[in-house]
Amino acid sequence: MNLSGSETIPAPREAVWKGLNDPKILQKCIPGCESITQNSPTEMSAKVGPVKASFSGNVKLSDLNPPESYKISGQGQGGLAGFASGSADVKLTALGPNETRLDYAVDAQIGGKLAMLGSRLIGSTAQSLAGQFFSKFASLIKHEAQAAPAEKAPAKKPAKKVAPKKPAAKKPAAKKAAPKKAAKKKKK
Repeated sequence: MNLSGSETIPAPREAVWKGLNDPKILQKCIPGCESITQNSPTEMSAKVGPVKASFSGNVKLSDLNPPESYKISGQGQGGLAGFASGSADVKLTALGPNETRLDYAVDAQIGGKLAMLGSRLIGSTAQSLAGQFFSKFASLIKHEAQAAPAEKAPAKKPAKKVAPKKPAAKKPAAKKAAPKKAAKKKKK
């Protein structure tokens, strides 16, 4: 099964790249995701259940070219439901300071009971899940990108109002004591 598309994310390319590599954000965006654990900077484990069966799998990032592109490969086991494996090429293109186009091309294989559902149903379900992912992802990344400048910029402390120095009050000029007149001569 092949799936490709392009999505416009209202955030800078660096913020989109960061979000695509953040397990907490991915867990919030992937429909049915129960958990994602980052095993290394390029490997994650996930438990996802977009259908009634739950899948456990591993994902590996390769061909990293931050913040422009990478390849994501993975496989998952769903017990009786079957298995899925595949890879996706992801490319980010800055369309402006606050807008990024994300292009993806997925090549996936499925087997077991899942495969018996038929490629059309699987394809339309995958397209729907991708739409849900990108809608949630765009919303979260836009919010994160808008919050980031406020967090980075140190809060300006209001300037202390310092009362301007008043010129020292002029003291009234001290009256000079008038020279005492010579004591009157005493009459004898």
